[in-house]
Amino acid sequence: MSIKLGIIGGGVMGEALLSRIITQQLYYSDQVLVSEPQAPRRELLVQKYGVKVTSDNQEVAALSDILLLAIKPQVFEAVATDLVESEGKTLTEGQSLVISILAGISLTKLEKAFAGKQVIRAMPNTPATVGAGITAISAGKAVTSDQMAQARAIFSAVGEVVEVQEPLLDAVTGLSGSGPAYVAIMIEALADGGVAAGLPRAVASQLALSTVLGTAQLLSSSELHPAQLKDRVTSPGGTTIAGVSQLERSGFRSALIEAVQAACRRSQELDQ
Repeated sequence: MSIKLGIIGGGVMGEALLSRIITQQLYYSDQVLVSEPQAPRRELLVQKYGVKVTSDNQEVAALSDILLLAIKPQVFEAVATDLVESEGKTLTEGQSLVISILAGISLTKLEKAFAGKQVIRAMPNTPATVGAGITAISAGKAVTSDQMAQARAIFSAVGEVVEVQEPLLDAVTGLSGSGPAYVAIMIEALADGGVAAGLPRAVASQLALSTVLGTAQLLSSSELHPAQLKDRVTSPGGTTIAGVSQLERSGFRSALIEAVQAACRRSQELDQ
């Protein structure tokens, strides 16, 4: 069988995409080739998913119909240079679509690096590992509707997909790309609060996690605005308004807003 999908980078996000793609049979294992520099990771990917692996990025680019870049943005220049300076042995004429999930690397830079290829930029997040992610995608200049459909299919395997204009992808990175870390800190802090109030650690952690998960599910299913839900559980002179007042005094809301903005700025800096 030919290689339908080539992935450069077998790290956390590369594996997250790979696992769901194989599980949902979007591609079969023998249709996927992954390039990964670390031998233990290559062995793990073979054992868990049965895919083909290599340490040679050029081999992946030469053989794959679709090329997915799942590397750190800091190594983009080195990887791109390696791919385009290989005397035509990579990035074959038959291959036209390159998909990047690199934070901060713009379509302009991607299209310059892979001249003559159609490029789609995407920003998934780590809940993709359990099929609960959300990915924002943006098309380059020459991308066809069929190619966008291919990209949507790949990222739909790991959760929801939204299309945005490319200038907004840095904001997406700051919100949903980095957001799981903010939520994890919030859950940890809630559990710590429970412990401080006298709960056993295991119970506090379970309560914190289930509260966040249940609240997200409630908001999603009911389509309530978060402020409406907050008002519903905030009785006059009650416990919740006391807690909410303390959050406002501590700048909780502003801290989250500023975290998203700081991450957005850092994403913009990565393209410099």
